[in-house]
Parts: sequence; structure tokens; C-alpha cells
Amino acid sequence: MLSPLAALSTETRGRLIPEDPCEIRTAFQRDRDRIVHSKSFRRLKHKTQVFLSPTGDHYRTRLTHTLEVAQIARTVAKALQLNEALAEAIALGHDLGHTPFGHAGEAVLNEIFPHGFSHHEQSLRVVDLLEKNGRGLNLTAEVRDGILKHSKGKEEIFPDDPSSLPATLEARVVRVCDIIAYVNHDLDDAIRGGIIVGADIPRICLEVLGDSHAKRIDAMVKDLIFSTLDGSSMEPRMRHDTHEALVTLRDFLYERVYDIPTVRDDFGRAKKIISELYYRLVEDETVFQQQIGEALPGTSKEQTVCDFIAGMTDRYALQLHEKIFMPKPWVVY
Repeated sequence: MLSPLAALSTETRGRLIPEDPCEIRTAFQRDRDRIVHSKSFRRLKHKTQVFLSPTGDHYRTRLTHTLEVAQIARTVAKALQLNEALAEAIALGHDLGHTPFGHAGEAVLNEIFPHGFSHHEQSLRVVDLLEKNGRGLNLTAEVRDGILKHSKGKEEIFPDDPSSLPATLEARVVRVCDIIAYVNHDLDDAIRGGIIVGADIPRICLEVLGDSHAKRIDAMVKDLIFSTLDGSSMEPRMRHDTHEALVTLRDFLYERVYDIPTVRDDFGRAKKIISELYYRLVEDETVFQQQIGEALPGTSKEQTVCDFIAGMTDRYALQLHEKIFMPKPWVVY
């Protein structure tokens, strides 16, 4: 039983290229399956979340982040009687356009690519065009909208401007669940990496959300569900104290984790690698042909190189940089 405000697959605004419906799966289930079976989804397992090339086995990657967002979003959507398949599809596809080396890669491509770069727009470009050798995944309008308008950095968690929000309640749920997921798992990874200790966490976060990873997620998810159910519009929301604790925790992570010299130095090296790869591929036709081949019809060389680099995993970028820029040893027989 779905809420009257849930998005119905039978009322989808459709796909860019019309298709006959599936006899077994709804339109949103098909979108979910297409994303999971895509190459760009598989590459997320070797893309950085926060810590570049961590040596431990238990640090998050972009793939595990995506799975955590999807799990939380499914829980919330089901409790609110929204369309669980739509929420899951958006969550699984929201970071497909992320660059290697996390936001460092995004920042440098935004600086050097003439048209700028945003992983939100790139994620949509991936599903619309780049997957399947230029054919794309042909997803529904509702999933595409949710991918394009998921959470962004330090913006308002519950913005007042409706134009900045996605069209469906399911996608708005995913926006909040994305934030819930990353503040909690980034905090957990920072403690695991010895960057901070539990005692560093702001007091309001401990008092309102709890003193463990599980308690904090539980508190945020339950508050999101019950506070939203208390409202008349089903617009996602939280109580003031929970929202304040969440914002405080996010600000704490920016100050004590994301912007510290240890992480920033790694990001600086990552930016150098991506910048050097970009200019060599654009300027050296031989290297372009060897590594990429031909651009998609109607796509500039700069856009093609940007797409190629954005799709790289961290280790592929490192290996390609070494292959192109490091001197080769002489072999004497």
C-alpha cells in the first residue's frame, strides 16, 4: 500500500526513448536493475570516498557509500509508504558520475574543463549517454531528476526554495539519506584512521544522536521518519534538535577531517595527477588515440577527455599517470 503522495511507476513521465513495459518489473525496478548492472556502478568500488587509497580493508569507498544510502533510503521510503523501488534506483545511481579521488577530482575538473564540472550533472550524463557505448541506460524521468538533484556539500539539508528540490518525495528522501549516510560513515572512518577520537565529537551530537555509529544512524533515521509523518505534506523534515546536531556534525567533519593537512595534501597530489592527465590527453593526439580512440559523435575532444577521466577509478588514474609520465627503464641484453 502506497501513500497517495507516492510516485507511481504507472504514472511515470516516461523515458527519453519510449519502451514497452516489462511484464514482471515496474519501470523503477527496471531502472534499478540497469544501474546495478552498469559498468559505471561496478567502478565505484575503486573510487575514493574520503581517504585516498586507504590500506585498511574496512574504509568506505564510493560503492559502499552508495549501498549505505540505498539501504537507509529504502527503510525511510517504506516507513513513509513511498515508492521504495524509485528511492532505491535514485540512491544507487546518484554518484555514478563521481571522479577518481573523491571531491578533489571533481574540483580540479571544474577548474580546468572549459564548461565546468559537477558530479551531479556528470552522473546524469553517464546514464543518459556514456553507458553502453553512447546509448545510455534510458532511465525514467523521475530517476534522472533524483540523480541530478541529490545533496550538495554544505547546502541546506531542508532548503526553503522548492526549485532546488527534486520533483518526487522519494528523491527528496534520498537527498537527506545521502547526508545521513556520509556524515556517519565518514565519522566512523575518521575514528578508524586515528584522525579524531570519540571524545572529539561535539557534545550536542553525543547527547542528541548517541555515542556510537549505530545509535547515531538509528536516531537520525527514526527522527526523519516520525517527524515527516507528523507533518501534513509528507515533506521530509527533522526535529530542531536533531537537525541542529546533524548540521553540527557535518560542520565538525569539514573542520576536523575534510580540510585538515593530511587529507588536503593527498587531494593536492590527486589534483596534480588529474590535471596532468587532462592536458596530455587533450594536447597529444597520439596519446589521445592510444588511450581513448574516437570521441562520441558531436562531442569535443575536451569533453571526451573529461568524460574519460571522470570515469576512471583511483587506481586506473594512478596507473595511467605512471605509464604516461614516468620514465621507462632501459633493458640491455
